Amino acid sequence: MAESITITDNRTGESLEIPIDNGGVDAAEWRKLLPGVWFHDPGLATTSGADSAITELDGENGILRYRGYPIEQLAQQSTFLEVSYLLIHGELPTQAQLDAWVHEITHHTFLHEKFRTRMYDAYHYDAHPMGLLTSSVAGLSTFYPEAKDIDDPDVRMKQIVRLIAKMPTMAASAHRHAMGLPYVFPDNALDYPSNFLNMMFQVGNPYEIHPALHKAMEILLILHADHEQNCSTTAARVVGSAHADPYSSVAAAAAALYGPRHGGANEAVLNMLDEIGSLDHVPAFIESVKAGEGRLMGFGHRVYKNYDPRAAIIKDAAYDVFEVTGKNPRLDIALKLEEVALSDSYFVDRKLYPNVDFYSGLIYESMGFPVEMFTVLFAIGRTPGWLAHWNEMLEQNSRIARPRQRYTGAGVRDYVAIDAR
Repeated sequence: MAESITITDNRTGESLEIPIDNGGVDAAEWRKLLPGVWFHDPGLATTSGADSAITELDGENGILRYRGYPIEQLAQQSTFLEVSYLLIHGELPTQAQLDAWVHEITHHTFLHEKFRTRMYDAYHYDAHPMGLLTSSVAGLSTFYPEAKDIDDPDVRMKQIVRLIAKMPTMAASAHRHAMGLPYVFPDNALDYPSNFLNMMFQVGNPYEIHPALHKAMEILLILHADHEQNCSTTAARVVGSAHADPYSSVAAAAAALYGPRHGGANEAVLNMLDEIGSLDHVPAFIESVKAGEGRLMGFGHRVYKNYDPRAAIIKDAAYDVFEVTGKNPRLDIALKLEEVALSDSYFVDRKLYPNVDFYSGLIYESMGFPVEMFTVLFAIGRTPGWLAHWNEMLEQNSRIARPRQRYTGAGVRDYVAIDAR
């Protein structure tokens, strides 16, 4: 027997049975019985705005899968560009498909020279790299006007390749601009993570990339590649539902990520660890959080009610990075904080477990990235996810996003002349 719910309008006594399909009920059926009555759901925490086959997230059980593949397997065995192919195309590539995909992305990494010089040189020297990146992505739409032909799958795919390819170049250029360093051109002989690290950190000679740092960069990009209908992905879908080009949609997503509630959590973790200062202060800090006098950053998640599977992967990667760079002095505080919190019923009962941001900032900092670049790194990794959702939405011929509201303002009133107010 199919699962269903029954709703009854107590004003009229009318009832309607609605099937439960894939864990959801159809709002169109609801409207048949209750026209003009809206679900009030600020933050859309219990509202499904899309059917998607890209990412499965089971927060209660700490499960994250891309196209059915567990994140743990992809992080350890795959590469970022292979995962990007999977997100966009729905299946893991054959060797021939992967080779063609990597070649295409590698040969679209360059920026038009007029775009690069005029865009970045127009900004003040201390402009935030995330602001530069967001503006740059939006600006690309003016260089590729054919991108507005969103009904052509081939045109869409060309823009998808361009965006995945050029994000590291734009990100590294934003960093170099802020540091007053000359721009480093992409090197087609390098793979995706190595090329980005070289464009970031090369000074004189090519940047020597240690295998452990290369692997950590690959893992971090994979872990950030998609996360279902989060704030920035929703922003991309909402803008894309107006049939905006992909550059505008991804710029909207990047702007959402720029907000500290979304993309700035790992920086907040570092600030918290600095505030704690030493291992001896951890118990007192925990008590202050329980007393409502502070927040335990990097713990808990809007969706996960279990240990974030990405956090466990990143924690292991952190040790490999610190073997090369030397241990980040904040690590011992972080480990002690996790140990104390996970043995305290206050946090366990509230299902507050470490999330991906708890350790990622420590790794980024140890690899030499300034704090201002943390959200930019997040954006590079999330780009294929944003684009996969944008493309999927167009293939579904989704309607333009147009939520309802509950009006709480003044009733009708007459205009009063200014001298009588």
